[in-house]
Amino acid sequence: MAKQYPSIPQRWAQFIAEQKIFFVATATADSRVNVSPKGLESLCILDPNRVAWLNLTGSGNESAAHVQTDPRMTLMFCAFTGDPVILRLYGTARAVHHSDQEWGMLSALFPSLPGARQIFDVAIDLVQTSCGFGVPYFDFVGDRPDLRAWTEKKGEDGVRRYWQERNAISIDGIETGIDQKNRT
Repeated sequence: MAKQYPSIPQRWAQFIAEQKIFFVATATADSRVNVSPKGLESLCILDPNRVAWLNLTGSGNESAAHVQTDPRMTLMFCAFTGDPVILRLYGTARAVHHSDQEWGMLSALFPSLPGARQIFDVAIDLVQTSCGFGVPYFDFVGDRPDLRAWTEKKGEDGVRRYWQERNAISIDGIETGIDQKNRT
């Protein structure tokens, strides 16, 4: 049976902290719905109604494109061990870039990871749990080294070129402004 909360209760904050993966969903009224898996210690609970997550360079930049037009964002966590549960955080997000005043304070909350392109600051207005009876058990083996190795090999200039080539426009043609927003 689903339960709803106006903020993140301590019990569920602990659950979130224990998860190795979470999923982010965004969309505009006219775009495709984007769902992305995230890991690598890239989420931090700032208070019971606010979380931040570090967005690393990837093949697309859909979340950043979407929140410029429609800031709705849902984060989902699934229990792959222990008691079955699915937890969703519903809210509105804003992207914080390297050139933004808050970047230094927020980026200090995360491990230093190459290729960091935005931090999403999410105001949570609803927390919902539901059964995870259909979610299979999985064992965490470890974080993949691929993203770190790829971004380190590209170097800072190579990552910035990649942003211009692959992250400047969403799959639906929405400009992300990543290059201009990440100039420091």
